[in-house]
Parts: sequence; structure tokens; C-alpha cells
Amino acid sequence: MASSKVFKFVTATAVLLAFFVIVLGAYVRLSDAGLGCPDWPGCYGQILVPSSDSTIEQANHAFPERPLEAGKAWKEMLHRYFASFLGLLILVMAVSAWLNRNNPLQQKWLPSFLLLLVMFQGALGMWTVTLLLKPVIVTLHLLAGIMTLALLWFVGLKAFAISRLSSQIYVPSKTIKVWALLAMTVVYGQIALGGWTSTNYVALHCWDFPTCQGKWLPETDFSEGFTLWRGLGQSYEGGVLSNAGGVAVHFSHRLGALITLILVGGLSIVLLRGEPKGGVKIVAGCMFVLLLLQITLGISNVLLRLPTLIAVAHNGVAALLFLFTISLNYLLFSTPEGEKQEGGGNV
Repeated sequence: MASSKVFKFVTATAVLLAFFVIVLGAYVRLSDAGLGCPDWPGCYGQILVPSSDSTIEQANHAFPERPLEAGKAWKEMLHRYFASFLGLLILVMAVSAWLNRNNPLQQKWLPSFLLLLVMFQGALGMWTVTLLLKPVIVTLHLLAGIMTLALLWFVGLKAFAISRLSSQIYVPSKTIKVWALLAMTVVYGQIALGGWTSTNYVALHCWDFPTCQGKWLPETDFSEGFTLWRGLGQSYEGGVLSNAGGVAVHFSHRLGALITLILVGGLSIVLLRGEPKGGVKIVAGCMFVLLLLQITLGISNVLLRLPTLIAVAHNGVAALLFLFTISLNYLLFSTPEGEKQEGGGNV
């Protein structure tokens, strides 16, 4: 019982921290601090950001091409510190799970996979810096972070037996289940498109709405816009795409938003107006509210010229929307009467 409580507490803490790390990472990226420390894992060769005259002089001498900007450096290092602490929490989860492995209700394999995933995430963080913000690496870094949060959330749903939120047994149709899975997939794909838009610095290539550069069908170059791998040794800070390539990426993100609005919005309305009660209806309502908020934030980013606070919120709400699509699928595919009291299964 004590091990189960520790596992639940660490899982809940890790979920909150993972969400914070994602939002903080968005803030670092959007405030152009992704290369605030040009090396890894330290900052200008130091564990802390250089602050004394002598260490600042050493830092500038070691990296003359990128003189120290303390504000940006601290943003980057704070993100690394919190991400490292998250990795430590996931390690504690994995160790706790295996120490309690004889409990048939203890989840073991997902915490172990999460440990591997967060190690890969750390490598992506290193490559983000050493490969000079290469868009494919930075986007993968975002997607791995979102997946880490999602799996932690799923572990938490099972550990706390959240399907008990349902006030009655609801047997969804196969169609509803398929649409729920599709909605979850589309939201994750839209996050990927949003990440590609951000990491290529093309969020304002369509500076008007609902048209793009005054046209319903602007000039685009999808081949350039979606070239995943480019040469090494080039800095991608500020973006390197042509106008047509950037518009192709931005325009794709808008089309993805429309598809997400129709699919997730439609599913939410069907569930809110239909048979399900309790947890399913609560989650559907939250999805609908988050979807409308996300669309509003996206439009505001364009019309207000990408204010940092709104842009960061756009990232955070996207993560929350994905979590609620996961929650919906968990509720639809779980059987309330079969839920155990502890741990929720041995995945």
C-alpha cells in the first residue's frame, strides 16, 4: 500500500512538472532563447550561467560568435534544470514500479518505457543545441515531450482508476470509439504541424485572417516547406524558408486546425447531446471548451502579431486538449465495473 501511494504521488507530480516543462520550453523557444547557452549540458562551460566578470569574459572568449546574454541563458538553463528533475521523477517511478512488481496491480512496463523515452528526450535536447535549432530535431523534441506528458497522464489515469468518474455503465458504439481514436491522432498531428510552424519561424507568414497574405490560395512551395533534413553546420535561428515555403507550412497548420475543429468539435457535440453521463460527458465538455479556446488563441496570435503570452498559452492548451482526448479514449475503452482498486492494471 505504501509503495502504491508513493507511485501515485510521484506520478501526479511528474504529470504537473511535465506540463510545466512543455510550457516553459515553448516560452524559451518563443523568446528566442533556444541557443541562450550554445553548449550542452552546461552553459558556456559552467553548471550555472556565468555571472562574475571573469567567467563572463571566459564565456565570451570561448564562444565569440555568440556573446553571453544572461537573460536568455537563464531561461534555457532553467528549462534544463526542470527537465532534469522530471527525468529524476520518472526514474523514481520506474524504480518504485519494479520494487513493487509482485503486486499484480502495479504498472511496470509503461514506467520503464517512460524512462527510455525521457533519456531519448534528453538526447534531443542536446541535439537541439548542437545542431543549431534544426527544425526536425526541435519538432521531435516537442513531440517527445508531449508524448512523455501523455504517457504520464495515462499512467495516472490507470493508477487513480479515473474511469470511476462514470456515474453509470456506458457502452459506446464502435463508431464512437473509432472517431475518438481519430480525434486523438488528429490532435497529435496538429501539434506536430504547430511545432513545425514554430520551429521554422513561419507563424506570421500569413499575417491576416481568414485569408493569407490577402489571398484564399496563396503561393506555396510544399516541397521546400516540408523538407525535413537540411545541411549540417547552419544555424536555423530565425528560419531559413522562402516566403512560399513558409506560407506552405503555415497554411497547412491552418488547414489542420480546420480539420481538428470539425472532428473534435463534432465528436464533442455528439457526446454532449447523446447518451453518456458522468465522466465521458465531463471530458467531452472540457474538450469542446479547450478546442474553442485553442482556435481563439491561434487567431489572436496572427491578428496580434504573436505576443509571447498568447503564443505560450497556445502551446499549453494544445497539450491539455491532447490529454483530454486521451482521457476520452481511456473512458470509452475501459470497463468501469472491471476497474481494480489499486494501480489499474499491470501495463
